[in-house]
Amino acid sequence: MPTALSRHRKGNRAAGLVPVLVALGALLFAGNLSAQTPDSLPSPGALKNMSLEQLMAIEVSSVSRRPERLSETASAIQVITRDDIRRSGATRLPEALRLATNLEVDQLDASQWSISARGFNSPLANKLLVLIDGRIIYTPLFAGVFWDQQDVLLEDIEQIEVISGPGATAWGANAVNGVINITTRPARETQGLLATGGGGNELHGMGALRYGAELGSKAHVRAYGKYWDRDGTALPSGQDLPNDWTLGQGGFRLDWDASTADAFTLQGDLYEDRTDLTPDDIVAHGGNVLGRWSRRVSEVSDLKVQAYVDRVHRKVPGSYDDVLSTYDLDAQHRILLGRRHDVVWGLGYRRVEDDFGPIGLIFDPQRITLETFSGFAQDEIALRDRLHLTLGAKLEHNPYTDFEFQPSVRLAWRAADRHTLWSAVSRAVRTPSRLDRDYAFLPGKTFQSEELIAYELGYRAQPAERLSLSVSAFYHDYDDLRTIEPTGPPSAPGVKLANGQEGESYGVELVARYRPTDWWQLQVGHTELRVEIRPKPGSLDRSFGAAEAADSKHHLSLRSSFDLPWDLEVDAGYRYVSRITNPNVLTPGYSELDLRLGWAAVPRLQISVVGQNLLHARHEEFGNAASAQSVERGVFAKATWGF
Repeated sequence: MPTALSRHRKGNRAAGLVPVLVALGALLFAGNLSAQTPDSLPSPGALKNMSLEQLMAIEVSSVSRRPERLSETASAIQVITRDDIRRSGATRLPEALRLATNLEVDQLDASQWSISARGFNSPLANKLLVLIDGRIIYTPLFAGVFWDQQDVLLEDIEQIEVISGPGATAWGANAVNGVINITTRPARETQGLLATGGGGNELHGMGALRYGAELGSKAHVRAYGKYWDRDGTALPSGQDLPNDWTLGQGGFRLDWDASTADAFTLQGDLYEDRTDLTPDDIVAHGGNVLGRWSRRVSEVSDLKVQAYVDRVHRKVPGSYDDVLSTYDLDAQHRILLGRRHDVVWGLGYRRVEDDFGPIGLIFDPQRITLETFSGFAQDEIALRDRLHLTLGAKLEHNPYTDFEFQPSVRLAWRAADRHTLWSAVSRAVRTPSRLDRDYAFLPGKTFQSEELIAYELGYRAQPAERLSLSVSAFYHDYDDLRTIEPTGPPSAPGVKLANGQEGESYGVELVARYRPTDWWQLQVGHTELRVEIRPKPGSLDRSFGAAEAADSKHHLSLRSSFDLPWDLEVDAGYRYVSRITNPNVLTPGYSELDLRLGWAAVPRLQISVVGQNLLHARHEEFGNAASAQSVERGVFAKATWGF
């Protein structure tokens, strides 16, 4: 019961049409200041300072857009903490996301990744919504994420919440198979100077500098800059490919506690990343500015208003030159009604202006403005002290398919202390992107939203002081999936995009943490996944989803972390990914091992040596074995200094 505000349903085509979307995906991608004592540099033994009970008590907000304890959440959600990231040796966001065992994370080349949850992985993965501090980093070009454009200073991350399963009621269209919510630390927690630097054989060089300061007694600010230079990938033969990747990025965050009731945040970033090609480079540069106002209206009510502007210019030689501007406004209100109802509701407006300059790919129209209006409401009802029912829905209007309704029902039962059973039924849609509607050579002017009805069941517990676990089972029922269909009279012979497929995905996700001793922690995660796609009556597409989903059936992850004498840390991470049997992406399975040795040489200096992909000189993660780009073994050293 909320007591305080802090809480097998619904044929041939011309040879060579099946891989069109995969090939197109390759083109899109190939294409008064007083210094404070820093508390952002982790102390030795940070692992053993947080018990499993404290980990289970972490607050998350991605499921219902309000704080709630992880242990009581009616969703398949995992949390990646700042210390998890540090001890993994990760140097960029996708590497950190490997720590979430409910995600598929495949590296395509030096700068590009394919990341999804519960299937439908591909270079154009389009059913996963990603946020950074409330800013949605989705691109309307293909309804996914350009991962080379998205990064933060990892030392500034507070936590990453990863939901596998729909989050559309809270976050809207395209939160179909999952949500990744990345939040960074308030500026008051990152005071003083922090410097990092390092390099190795694959990560040629990296460095970052951050400074935080106090502005009076109620405001804090930080600014940062970072840079890296990474080697390109290779062919299976070992031949190097000219796709080295460099990135430069800087930004700031200002937090002001204007009163006991009002708080303001202003933050922004500028970046440029460049992938080497011959003779030209893929270049993306852009920036964003976000402002947020939070007001505590009363003991039982609060209000939050957020707005941001995001602009990016992406140029892929021989393919396109795209300028995309996004303007987003969002407001939400939370109120406790009596002793049994915890209500969150809100309104949103989003405007996207896209100018897709044709070089090879042609979109019609070239310039377009897309506006989306939305409203949502959720009510968590305390049926009994240990039984909570959450009803919610989101209504959106978009320029392609008009209104979309996305409801959900969630039930959570705290069967006993530290034991929660939950279930959920949800509807989510993936609305059309510009690729679906406006691509001139594969028209889809009648393409509609892809639909999902999801059924989930889960159990989360801490059965013993040193053991915690979470298991979830799911069945996803999809309709109106994308197909390539022949056109006929009165149209000229050709092909078009349509909604001619249906299917399902189902499986089980398990993650457990065990601490045998105060200085040793283990984590195991396993996902079993099946995806089946078939043509609907009347469809002539016989690809059986080959252009939409290329997924492994088994994912296994093991992590072991040790705190040793003399301020030493040893961390090992093993992962196994089974083969991909999609006819367009015949990738063999692989196993890999990452190792990290860390040493707190002096209280404000930490040194680490990290080895990545140590079991093989190179391996492929996505693509046909004969032509896929190989990820190579890498070793690097890193130093972090704070004062």
